[in-house]
Amino acid sequence: MFTKILIANRGEIACRVIKTARKMGIATVAVYSDADRDAVHVEMADEAVHIGPSPAAQSYLVPEKIIAACKETGAQAVHPGYGFLSERAAFCETLEKEGIVFIGPKPKAIKAMGDKIESKKFANAAKVSTVPGWLGVIENADHAEQIAGEIGYPVMIKASAGGGGKGMRIAWNQSEVRDGFDRARSEAKSSFGDDRVFIEKFVVDPRHIEIQVLADAHGNALYLGERECSIQRRNQKVAEEAPSPFLDAKTRKAMGEQSVALARAVDYQSAGTVEFIVDKDKNFYFLEMNTRLQVEHPVTELVTGIDLVEQMIRVAAGEKLALKQSDIKLNGWAVESRLYAEDPHRNFLPSIGRLTRYRPPEEGQFGDVIIRNDTGVTEGSEISMFYDPMLAKLCTWAPTRIEAIDAMSEALDSFVVDGIEHNIPFLAALMQHPRWREGAISTGFIAEEYPDGFAPVVPNSEEKAVLTSIVTAVELLRRDRLDRLGGRLAPHSGALKRDWVVKLGDDYLQASILEGMISIPMEIDLSIDGGKALTVSSDWRPGDLIWRGTVGKRSVVAQIRPVANGLRIAWKGMSVTARAMLPRIAELERLMPEKVAPDTSKLLLCPMPGLVVSIAVTEGQEVKAGETLAVVEAMKMENVLRAERDLVVSKLNAKPGDSLAVDAVIMEFA
Repeated sequence: MFTKILIANRGEIACRVIKTARKMGIATVAVYSDADRDAVHVEMADEAVHIGPSPAAQSYLVPEKIIAACKETGAQAVHPGYGFLSERAAFCETLEKEGIVFIGPKPKAIKAMGDKIESKKFANAAKVSTVPGWLGVIENADHAEQIAGEIGYPVMIKASAGGGGKGMRIAWNQSEVRDGFDRARSEAKSSFGDDRVFIEKFVVDPRHIEIQVLADAHGNALYLGERECSIQRRNQKVAEEAPSPFLDAKTRKAMGEQSVALARAVDYQSAGTVEFIVDKDKNFYFLEMNTRLQVEHPVTELVTGIDLVEQMIRVAAGEKLALKQSDIKLNGWAVESRLYAEDPHRNFLPSIGRLTRYRPPEEGQFGDVIIRNDTGVTEGSEISMFYDPMLAKLCTWAPTRIEAIDAMSEALDSFVVDGIEHNIPFLAALMQHPRWREGAISTGFIAEEYPDGFAPVVPNSEEKAVLTSIVTAVELLRRDRLDRLGGRLAPHSGALKRDWVVKLGDDYLQASILEGMISIPMEIDLSIDGGKALTVSSDWRPGDLIWRGTVGKRSVVAQIRPVANGLRIAWKGMSVTARAMLPRIAELERLMPEKVAPDTSKLLLCPMPGLVVSIAVTEGQEVKAGETLAVVEAMKMENVLRAERDLVVSKLNAKPGDSLAVDAVIMEFA
């Protein structure tokens, strides 16, 4: 067994590998760029080596720097994590020449399966069911249009060396093929250094289901069940679960056996994933094989009890698998939510900045529930534009699917992140969505359910009563605390007021205290808008960010943040500004004029912090609705900004190469 390994990666996956290596008694070496000098993985590792500037192309993607770090520290093996150099056969070959072990498959398997075009040719030859498509090299946009027409729309344009949703576009008609082809090639070139793309038929309403395989160098191979990865945005997975609520035992077995056969055919040696798209009739088609550890591997670990990173290390060290197929049992249900630094209210655009607060829920087993959080950041970490926007992978396990989802819902409600925008509100709303809870999902779920983008969930009458009760309880404690401050001329509140008005968003609700005293812990009976009594109990204290308690028979975990003249409550995807007032103050408050938002209809604002890739117009140019105005890149994704209406460009305020902040004015219109 190795005594020291180097992790050629960063962020949460580097931290994840370090945890297992530490458990196995193996010393670890971290590598870091300028942007990651103070990163968590650098602090966790036994040693750390600086490998260059912030851009990945000058640090994490330079094999020579990784090898130099191995030689400097005496690391015997390299774990690549995912992304970066994890599927570069040439990197593996170079490591072998230097006498350094690659903790992953052999170059042969990476070459056969790591290239999407070659992998499909290989799968076809091995009689694996594949999606109809064109596997040859596509020279230009004209050729792409011809091929798409022959296959039939819609089609998927994908980077051959791609991954993580990069270099991928769907074209629904001829007009979208050319632009999709150009954008996919551009993203592929910048992300992977390889601009080859291919085209295949896009299966409508598919599920994305993948099989985890594990194989050693002694001819042993097995599958560890499946993961449902259908909740995707821009082809990027957002939430995963294991097992899939859609598969039956027969289909699971068929997919698993086919995956193992494919792994054996390429002499696969390590953990790997065979991805399929599955239609409504449970027909499955080979999509690709990822010759590395998947981002979503924790849900498989939770339902099988097998540490995949440990197995990868043991296989790389030459050990035989200690498991047989008959040993693999799927126990309970696991759900994973990917926390991204992106603004769900602005079409999920990237967000960067410093984490002024980062307080995940407590990890461990709590009754029948397990909570796990794989992360690579901490409070104070800087989220930069150079890398993937993922902050953490929050996972829950429970005996049943609904219990795991409910545990995830509560864990998300108690996950505090401030300083940047993030997608926790969307994930919290997802856990309450009927289609998700029923398992009636597809890869088009987000586009179908949120066609106009995500907006906070609107509370129903029962939920309004819960929120109003919390606001009232918080206000009572706040006023009581003020009354107890020393040096005040007179009590602020006086005797306990029984009648209150709570402004919840734009609604005004009456809250009446029926029974109880102000104390910590608190237990009072409230009536909301004359309804039946609700007992509100909690040990919340002023200043706490999380309100935990019960309202009636309902257990509630909500986040509370002070805002001007009130507070903001986030709960189950709802986000409301609220204020508790005495009736007379509420009467006067209703008379206050509303602030009118400024007119920005004649400005093109940068929707997120990013780099201007190109400006497609000139001053004085007439532009039609739908035409491209500019392309802005952030966190390795190119975002095309188009005209929403016919207009004339009057002034350009930015040029290619400029780094812009969110809402910076790119151009003005007449």
